[in-house]
Order: sequence, then structure tokens, then C-alpha cells
Amino acid sequence: MRFTLMLGIGGYQDYQAIAQAAEAHGWTSISMPDSIFFPQKTESDYPYADTEAVRQYIGASPFIEPIVAMTTMAAVTSKIRFYPGVMKVPVRQPLLLAKALSSLAVISNNRIALGAGLSPWKEDFTYNNTNFEKRGKLMDECIDILRGAMSGEYFEYHSENYDFGPMKMAPVPTRPVPILIGGHAKVALARAARIGDGWISANTDFPTLQTLIGQLHKLRAQYGTSNRADYEIHAMDQTAAGIDDYRRLRDIGVTDSCAVPWNVYDASLDLQGKIDGLRRFGDEIIAKMV
Repeated sequence: MRFTLMLGIGGYQDYQAIAQAAEAHGWTSISMPDSIFFPQKTESDYPYADTEAVRQYIGASPFIEPIVAMTTMAAVTSKIRFYPGVMKVPVRQPLLLAKALSSLAVISNNRIALGAGLSPWKEDFTYNNTNFEKRGKLMDECIDILRGAMSGEYFEYHSENYDFGPMKMAPVPTRPVPILIGGHAKVALARAARIGDGWISANTDFPTLQTLIGQLHKLRAQYGTSNRADYEIHAMDQTAAGIDDYRRLRDIGVTDSCAVPWNVYDASLDLQGKIDGLRRFGDEIIAKMV
């Protein structure tokens, strides 16, 4: 099982040093959150925590655009890979997103994946002149476009939402950019099983993960994608504390365990404290899982 460092919110001043330390101590990937903006008022309910608490927390927190964050860290590393966990894909123009991802994958030597999700905030769609009610359809079409545009071949697309003639992007990476679908809803799991290269969970506990991964396995069997040996399951068990907890995640099919080896609510923690946490986790967990 591999390990992904979840950067959480804030701390972007330390991104390059953190990426170098994570690479040195056995981490496979680094993931960062995505937020384009936060509205002063929202019509939406956040599905994974108290909406008002999240609204206040996110509204006062700094977010670096994931493409910028990944580029910054890729420039000072050579092995570790990066993905947003997860990016709000349908509120972005898919050809521009494809160009950014393709370019970054090329210059990083194929060290980029796309964690793809639907924003829970309606305003992400309406403020970007995008139809919130069509978000599921837009998501599917965006993924089709991303894959086609990054293929290196002439590609065109025609639907009621996107319509463009034959075009080709260059350069493109030597391997396809993996698209990992995020979300706990049945429709998100079905999308991950049907067209994803993998699935990403939100923060949760082991029993919930066990149920969700069981549902994902059934859906993959239903859609005929169970035979993919390269399929990735990225999951964060917020109750995991020791190596036995990570081994049980591996046993239920988790390929990439997501973790934060420091207290994200400790505002006094400095860069050295974070690096020490990365090293301890690498020594006590990652090295023993090999």
C-alpha cells in the first residue's frame, strides 16, 4: 500500500520544503484541497460536516489553485506525484483544464493525477455561469473531453453543453493522466466504477470506508471494470492510529492511504514540526508496510 500526504488547508508557504521531505521519507503522493472562492452566503448544505462551521472555516482560509500548488512542488522534487483531492471539475472550462494538466504532466515526467469531484456549493456553478442542475452530466462530459484532449490525437466533441471541432494538443504526457473520482454518494461511486481510474474518499472512519469500498467493488463488477489491476482506491480513515489500522485498510482494498502526520488544528506548529511528523510516520508506518 502506498501513502498520500493530505496537505489540508493553509500552510502553502511550506509547500516546497514539505514536498521534499515527504519524498525523502517514503510518501508516494501529495494531495491538496481546491476552492476557487467562497461566497458570503450560500444556498447549499455541505455533505460531510456542519455547513455553517465549514462555511466559516473555509471562508477564512487560504487556498492555492491546485495547478499552481502542484507545479510549485513538482519543480523541487523528482519522484513524488501530486493530485488535487478533489478539484471541482465541471465549474472549469475543460479544454483549458486539459491544457494545464497535460503541460504539468509533461514537465513533471508523468507525476500528475486528477482528483475529480463535484462542488457541494451551488455558487461555484452559478457564479461561473454553469448550470448546477446539470452538474452530473457536465462532469461526465468534462471527463470525456479531458481524456480526448490529452490523447495527443485530433479530437472533437459535440453535445448540448460543449461543441467544438477537431483539435489537437501538444505536448501530451507519455502516459494518460489518471482520473480519480471523489465522493461518497451512490452516483459518485457509480461514476468512479464506470469511468474512473480510481476513487477518492473524504475523511471518514473504517466502518464507513468498508461499506463504501464494498459498494464500489459491486459497482465495478456491474460495469465490467473489476479486472483493472491499475485501479486506485485512495482513502482516509481519520481514526487510524497505528500500523494495524493501516494494514486493515490494505486488506479491504485500499491502494493509497491518505494521512496527515501532524495536528492540522495546531496553529503553533512550525515547518520543522511538520517535517518531524513526516519522518516519524515514514519510519513507524510506511517503512513497516513494505
